[in-house]
Amino acid sequence: MLKKSILPILFSLSILFQGCNGDKKVTTMKEANSMVSTNEYVLTSLKNEQFTVKKELNGFSVKELDGKIVIFDIFATWCPPCRAAASHLSSLQKKYKDNLVVIGLTIEDGISNEKLEMFKKQNNANYTLVNSAQNHILINKIAEQLELGDRFPIPIMAIYKDGKYINHYVGAIQEEFIESDIKKVLGK
Repeated sequence: MLKKSILPILFSLSILFQGCNGDKKVTTMKEANSMVSTNEYVLTSLKNEQFTVKKELNGFSVKELDGKIVIFDIFATWCPPCRAAASHLSSLQKKYKDNLVVIGLTIEDGISNEKLEMFKKQNNANYTLVNSAQNHILINKIAEQLELGDRFPIPIMAIYKDGKYINHYVGAIQEEFIESDIKKVLGK
């Protein structure tokens, strides 16, 4: 009897902590490479802020955020681990507001700003969310740099500072691990 009640719980927890499959990705690496002739991507946030992301030798930099740690959160609104990660990323954004910017990149094609706003409100995602035509292209470049292959799970949290790769996480992760990387970069 005990065996029958524990197995469903273990199965549910394993699904939660593995992350969601990124099969919803529409643009292939080949298509993304043919669409972009430069290594710069202009992203527009829900608040109409523009960010220019540049592919560097060892990572990515954001022109408007020089000197700050940038976490690219690659997510989908339908993904349970992505929803869980949102509050952790918001907490870190608030705690390190002078040194950190979290940019959420959705893998969903053609998602409305209203749906992203709803995700933001329901999951306490109080950081920059981007709904841009270049999301897929940048996401594919990040996945390529991280050597994740064409079909990767989500969420992915990739951490950079001034174009230098710091670390990345795939799937659900505890806030303390991400914070540890932030503290190392800040010399704390």
